[in-house]
Amino acid sequence: MRGLVILFVADVLSAVGSRITMVAIPWLVLVTTGSASRMGLVAAVELVPYIVVSIMAGPLIDRLTPRRTAILANLTSAVAVAAVAGAAKSGFAVLLVLVAVAGGLRGAADRAKELLVRPMAEAAEVKLIRVTSLHESFSRGATLLGAPLGGLLIYWTDAATVLWIDAATFVVCGLLVAGFVRPPEAGSAARTDKYFKALVAGFAYVRRDALLATMLLTTFMVNIFASASTAVFIPVWVRDVLGSPAGLGLTLGAFAGGALVGSIAFAVWATKVPRYLTFALGAFIGGSPRLLVLGLSENLVLVVVVTFLSGVGIAAINPVFGAVLYEHVPKELQARVIGLVAAASFAGLPLGALLAGELVSGFGLIPALIGSGLVCLVVSAYPLIRRGPGRVLEAV
Repeated sequence: MRGLVILFVADVLSAVGSRITMVAIPWLVLVTTGSASRMGLVAAVELVPYIVVSIMAGPLIDRLTPRRTAILANLTSAVAVAAVAGAAKSGFAVLLVLVAVAGGLRGAADRAKELLVRPMAEAAEVKLIRVTSLHESFSRGATLLGAPLGGLLIYWTDAATVLWIDAATFVVCGLLVAGFVRPPEAGSAARTDKYFKALVAGFAYVRRDALLATMLLTTFMVNIFASASTAVFIPVWVRDVLGSPAGLGLTLGAFAGGALVGSIAFAVWATKVPRYLTFALGAFIGGSPRLLVLGLSENLVLVVVVTFLSGVGIAAINPVFGAVLYEHVPKELQARVIGLVAAASFAGLPLGALLAGELVSGFGLIPALIGSGLVCLVVSAYPLIRRGPGRVLEAV
């Protein structure tokens, strides 16, 4: 049990550090270059390698083992983030390269820590659905803590100093895994395939598995609309409809707070609810209502309440999907499949922001909100209608 707890502590610590990085690096670029466009570019440059490495690193994690990968990736992430802190005056091109390296290493570290969850949970004799629900609660908490903490640390010191602090969190994370996280030996069968053969096997498994394909498509689409709401729709609605910047914090905070409350509630009841139905209802509640209420109402109280409930709903998606990946996917394929699924899910985030911006520019805010809400309604209804894959999940 101690190893599982330490793994959670290390994961939350690195998650907080990652959120701090996502605030500190763009701010460092803004204060050193004065360019908002470069600020946006550096954020994208960190995310793209994260997604690519999440897909491509699976076979390498199999060969190296998740524990060794987690240790090495976290320690080298510390070096990369420290280099970013020291390279503020070395030129923007150098900074972009270092940020890309840091993003890729973070992708490898996150996937490796995910692969440690199953063996550590089994060794501690804890149900995986309970572990994934608790993990989601801690992740939500890290998200709520990391961004404002990064802002405060920048205010108290400066962006470069904050990045040095962040580098230290990655060192501590790597040392915690090295010292206390020792999963049972899983054998070496999964490490014998050649790289591309192993990679293709992961793609093939996801493509032919109806349960994973349904849940991945749903998660990808929900992430598109969630990102569209947070990055574009809500800020524009606050500016154009509400006219008060206070509404931005209230609306975004309502969704984050709802997601945290939902995560805690699901952690309590995770073993008592039908998982596929919970996943499907979470996607349905967490997507379209928050879009449609923005398009159909100017009442801030109503918007905040609906947005809070959407946050509660969306909190069930990741724990259920995570448990499915651990329980349903064969152990020898998990590194490849989990990396692919994580990358595909994350890919919806930049796509959502991009599409939302184009929709608002092309059609106006209200038509974009209502149209997106209706599309999201149809997409999120898909797993409710297609209940067949759920029978596989409930049989696990």
